[in-house]
Amino acid sequence: MKKTLLVVFVLVALAAGFKFVTAVAPAAESAAKPDRAALRAGYNFIPTPAFTEEEDQKVLDLFKGLRVADVVDGMDAVGLQNIGLMSPEIRPLWRDTGHYAHRIVGIAVTARYVPTNKAPAGARPEAEFDKWVGQWYSEIAPETFMDVIRQGTVVVIENAETADVGPVGSNNILAWKLKGCLGVVTNASARDTDEITAEKVPLYFKQAGRGIRPGRIELESVNRPVSCGGALVVPGDVVVADGDGVVVVPRAKAEDVARYARKILEGDKRGRRGLYQKLGLPEDDSVR
Repeated sequence: MKKTLLVVFVLVALAAGFKFVTAVAPAAESAAKPDRAALRAGYNFIPTPAFTEEEDQKVLDLFKGLRVADVVDGMDAVGLQNIGLMSPEIRPLWRDTGHYAHRIVGIAVTARYVPTNKAPAGARPEAEFDKWVGQWYSEIAPETFMDVIRQGTVVVIENAETADVGPVGSNNILAWKLKGCLGVVTNASARDTDEITAEKVPLYFKQAGRGIRPGRIELESVNRPVSCGGALVVPGDVVVADGDGVVVVPRAKAEDVARYARKILEGDKRGRRGLYQKLGLPEDDSVR
């Protein structure tokens, strides 16, 4: 009799438990998901973290002087092999092999431009055309990300790769630098490349673009996660760029990556200093 009652109790408990689980699981699941109205309005599943300028500078101090190769080794050491590497097609516009002024170590601020589906201007009187251009720059494809550029920023632009357009040029890149931007990385194009080379602002890009933004691209978002050169870039990530290319370090792993990368760099410098001495080569910035 007792066994029968025990079996009945267990079956009832299991049944009750099963009902409890099936009742609660959907509720927990729905709590983790945006509702239909939120999805309809547009919803970002990867959040944009916010850091203070002081927090950014502490991280940048850890990465000071590190090369892409060192950082990639650091990424390997924390289990992120082949993660964060941009396509080799994303390369520096210019290189300084004396003092390495083309190198970038900075914190990502992002912008995403997309191809427009609006009609082109067509033939207009010059004054009307200039007005149309001005409205496009101020309303459709502005540089709203300038409001969040600060010392240590790297502007990372996901652009429409098929558009022959240069959203980065010799004028605006200087304006960004004035606000603290250390350099620019884009998956597509820039223009005025002769002047940017002369200005010595670090730029990593795929190819030259000739056209202006009006009639070609629109600003889709600012400081949201973007895809650049095949790598995910979340605002606040660490971006390191040099002659070897560009690597993006997730902010959560930055300290561990930098610690290991520093060990690699210092070991490399020691080894090469010894070889320089044996070969009678004068020391340069790469071994100091």
